[in-house]
Amino acid sequence: MKVVKIGKENAQFQILNALKTNREKRNHEGFIFEGVRNVNNALKYNWEIKSFFYSSEKGLSDWAKNILKNSKAETHYDLSIELLKKLSNKEEPSELLALSEIPKDGLNKIKIKNIPLIVVFDRPSSPGNLGTIVRSCDALGVDGLIITGHAVDLYDPETISATTGSLFSLPIVRLPSQKELEPWIKEMKIRYPELKVVGTDENGKYSIYEYNFKAPVILLAGNEKWGLSAGYKDLADDMVKIPIQGSASSLNVAVATSIVVSEINRQRG
Repeated sequence: MKVVKIGKENAQFQILNALKTNREKRNHEGFIFEGVRNVNNALKYNWEIKSFFYSSEKGLSDWAKNILKNSKAETHYDLSIELLKKLSNKEEPSELLALSEIPKDGLNKIKIKNIPLIVVFDRPSSPGNLGTIVRSCDALGVDGLIITGHAVDLYDPETISATTGSLFSLPIVRLPSQKELEPWIKEMKIRYPELKVVGTDENGKYSIYEYNFKAPVILLAGNEKWGLSAGYKDLADDMVKIPIQGSASSLNVAVATSIVVSEINRQRG
C-alpha cells in the first residue's frame, strides 16, 4: 500500500473526479462511494477496494483510523479538504471515500433459497427508484435483483446513496436485455416446476392480496414511464396489480415493488 498526497487539481485527481460523472470510465476504473454504512458493508461482503480517500487536515475518527490501518487497498490518497469536498457527493464530505472494482455480472451470483424470490427491474430510468428497490429487496429477503435493458447506472453516486449500503449485500446482476434472461428462467422452471413469473401492472388480472405467492416467484417490474415491455408481459405467467384508492392512477415503481415484495413475505410467513 502506498500513500499519495494530492493538494491541487492535478491530472491524477481529475481522472479520479471523472469517475463521479463518467459511466464509461467507471466501467473500466471502478466507482467511488462514501459513508460509514457503505464502507462497512463493502468490507463485510468482501468487495475489492482499490483505494481509500481522506484528508489528514482534519482529525479522523477511530473508525476511519482502524479501517486505514487494516486496509488491503493498493493506494491511500491523502487529499486537501477542498479536494475531498469536490470528490464527495455530499454537502459535507464523509471522512472516508473508497474506490472499488465493479464486479463481473453473472446469474451465478444469485444464491437461490428454498423458495426463490427474484426481482427483475426492466430499464430503470431513475437512480433514486433503482436505489430504493435495491434497498427494499435487501430488507425484505429477496434472493437477488436482475436489471435488464438500457438502464440508469447501478454505480452512479446517486443510485449508491439511495441504496444506503444494500448495494454491497444484495446480489445484483445487469443484463443487456430480456433475451439473455430467458434461458435462465427456463432452467429455473425445470428446477422449480411450481415457479411463477409474475408481472406487475395497474391493469393486472389479480390483486396481489388474492394471488398465491407461496410458490417460487420471479417478480417483474417495468420502466417508470412505460411499464413492462410487451416481451415481458408475454413471458409472465400471470399479471398482478395493487388495488389503489383516491385520484392516483398508479404508484411509483419503487413503492409498488416494495409493497408487492412485502405481501409475498407476509404470505410466506
